[in-house]
Amino acid sequence: MTYRTRKRLAMVVLLVGLPVYIVLAGGLVGQLERPHVLVEIAIYVGLGMLWTLPLRGLFRGLGREEPPIEDDRRDQP
Repeated sequence: MTYRTRKRLAMVVLLVGLPVYIVLAGGLVGQLERPHVLVEIAIYVGLGMLWTLPLRGLFRGLGREEPPIEDDRRDQP
């Protein structure tokens, strides 16, 4: 996957996927009987960390400068 594709996909995840995840997580916790405040905070912190695990590879290295594009024409005779 190219750097540009990863960057665009990361933007889609942050702008669309994250708000959807927040609404789903809030709805899930809302279905529970109101737990103690510290337990509720722990649930939200845990869910906040959980969404990053499968997407860690997508976001890795995006804050760095874009790598130079290698010219494939040099390899051809």
